[in-house]
Amino acid sequence: MNQEVPHQPCPYVSCGSSDAFSFNNAKGCGKCHACDQSYPSRGETYDWAKDKYPTVERGEVMTFTPKRIETAGDGRYTPLRGINARTMEDFNVKTYDGRQEYIYPSGGIKVRTLHEKGFYTKDGFKGDELFGMNMFTAGCSKTVTITEGELDALSVAQMMKSQYINPVVSLPSGSPSKKLWENCKEWLDSFQKIVLSVDNDDTGNALADRVAKLFPNKVYRVPHDKYKDANEFLQDNAHAEFKSAWWNAGKYTPENILNTADQFLSLYNDTPDHVYVPTGITDLDDKIMGLMQGHFTVIKAPTGIGKTEVMRYLEYNMLQRKIPIAAWHLEETKLRSLLGLVSYELQDNLTRRDLIDDKGRHEDVIGAIKEIAKDEKFYQFYLGDGQGTDELCDQIRFFSQACGCKYVFFEPIQDVVAGRSEASKEELLADLSVRLSKLSAELNVGIVTIAHTNEDGDPKYCKMIGQRASVIIDLSRDKEAEDLDERNTTYITVQKNRPCSEEGRAGRMKFNSDTFTLMEVY
Repeated sequence: MNQEVPHQPCPYVSCGSSDAFSFNNAKGCGKCHACDQSYPSRGETYDWAKDKYPTVERGEVMTFTPKRIETAGDGRYTPLRGINARTMEDFNVKTYDGRQEYIYPSGGIKVRTLHEKGFYTKDGFKGDELFGMNMFTAGCSKTVTITEGELDALSVAQMMKSQYINPVVSLPSGSPSKKLWENCKEWLDSFQKIVLSVDNDDTGNALADRVAKLFPNKVYRVPHDKYKDANEFLQDNAHAEFKSAWWNAGKYTPENILNTADQFLSLYNDTPDHVYVPTGITDLDDKIMGLMQGHFTVIKAPTGIGKTEVMRYLEYNMLQRKIPIAAWHLEETKLRSLLGLVSYELQDNLTRRDLIDDKGRHEDVIGAIKEIAKDEKFYQFYLGDGQGTDELCDQIRFFSQACGCKYVFFEPIQDVVAGRSEASKEELLADLSVRLSKLSAELNVGIVTIAHTNEDGDPKYCKMIGQRASVIIDLSRDKEAEDLDERNTTYITVQKNRPCSEEGRAGRMKFNSDTFTLMEVY
């Protein structure tokens, strides 16, 4: 008669399998095919399993099939970094000569080298599963804990172990693949609560955001303030601190979602007032205070009014105030854009090489360029042929996050896109305008552009440019006026002012053809 009874629950709580254990009634022992553990192991039994899986006694001696103790060549359950041998055995983590192996559910192995920290994989490791996932059946507990590393998972399991253990699993890396989430989503979704014990850094934050978006309203995060990860808690014998942090893990929502009282209070207490830089144009500053960080500003006018020179005036004003900026004038060469700033620095029309030579100001120009660039506050950029909206947005993000720029100027916005028809160009410009308005708010960077207008005074090709702008500055000039001063005077009107509400006439600027610069007219 066959005494082997397969498909039974595993006696090891840390495994949690409901059907992978096979028990031999005649021999009084069995083995789990999920966690690869024999029961009883080294004479150890569990009270709950004594009736279901009775051992066989001969006189005073209990006989069982013990779990094989591996030789050094075959691997041992060896304590490491505060993790004891029993926890290693629970997760079937073996240490060999100079390496430790983590077996993933499908049999692929991730290997940690011990003498010189590093990793490699073998046996078909794909990185699309959670380490330890096979040890716990779906929904076996209300809560599952996810860590960034295998040793962190073992550390959590060891610190939290009491009468029971909640499932603890680890990601194969801090940047898991899309395939992993596809494979594991159903299993993770079977738990009511997902607790993240991940590093408090960019990788950990990105990971937390992704998990929270995949499993809305059920993700909580253990604060890692004093200790980098769970294993550091363990090695410092801070078991009680970790347990307290785990039980009090706060509900986590991505940065772009506010939900808790603490988040709203932080929004109220930590958000700065409007950050702006005065333009230096008195009447304009009376209306808009200055160019705002975190806002998308559009300067609009028909062709030939002098929009570029107004923007250059604003750029030079920023540089005089030591504000880091980036600028791109699509309708000019890079040298012409630079010499336009030089003309402001030297208060002389030095916009062409022949003028520089005729006036004998070559050395002055070199000195002015050095002055403009000395603090490295000015970044001139351009995009290559075939590059468009994606590259522009990436460039703005780079200047803001990597270079510390507070403002990015570029013009005209219509030349950034290249649609085959007016309809396609309108669609591309609308999309770009939405992205720029969101990007300025996200990065708290001021984005300032120029828009050509049509006969109705709206931004050419796309009204969405104006709709998405926080501030619209309209420029006008009578190019046909008989009076030279009037012909060279540009009038400024604030047509939209979301930050400050004030609208209307906002000053005037006069162009000096001798210096090729603008100055305010009082």
